Order: sequence, then structure tokens, then C-alpha cells
Amino acid sequence: MRYLGGLRGAGTLRCGGQVLAPADYELDGYLVPPAGVAGSGEIRTAPEVLRKVFGRRDLELVTENGRSLSFRFSDKKLAAGDDAAHIDVTGGLPEAKNWRAA
Repeated sequence: MRYLGGLRGAGTLRCGGQVLAPADYELDGYLVPPAGVAGSGEIRTAPEVLRKVFGRRDLELVTENGRSLSFRFSDKKLAAGDDAAHIDVTGGLPEAKNWRAA
């Protein structure tokens, strides 16, 4: 496994193609042979939005530059009032050659 770098910024959270709310994100990318690029990190948005979508599988984070990242939540439970959640990115990450290590 090789660290590729980080993606951080603001974007828009979508569920089932519907825009829900703005969200901030901090993600790290890794090259994991032979699977390819994997990513994980954290998203932050309003607690009521997180409660509404937690556990769903049809989620996307659209970044400021238009990249659409599909993801799922890593944890099984969300604590009341949390405005952040850990995620695993399941699609839309840049190829390994397009990352800059931090």
C-alpha cells in the first residue's frame, strides 16, 4: 500500500441523485495493488442531514471541481448530534498517476 495524497475541500452531498446539502471533506488516497486506488476519510455536514442519509448506499459527494465521488459510511452507528462521519470512497477517485502526495 502506498500513500498517494489527500483531497480536501467543500462540495455537495447528493442522495439518489438529489442535492441535499453542502459538505466539507478530507480524504486520503492509497494505491492498493492489485485493486487500484482506495480512499477514505471524513465528511462534515449538518447533523440532521447525516442522520437522514446515514447507512444509505446511493450517496455521492460532488467536489468543487465537479468530481463525483460515490461513498459509503464506514461506521455502523452515528452518535446523536454528530456533524462528521467516516467514509470509504467506492468510486470516482483519480487514477494513481493523478495524485500529488502531500
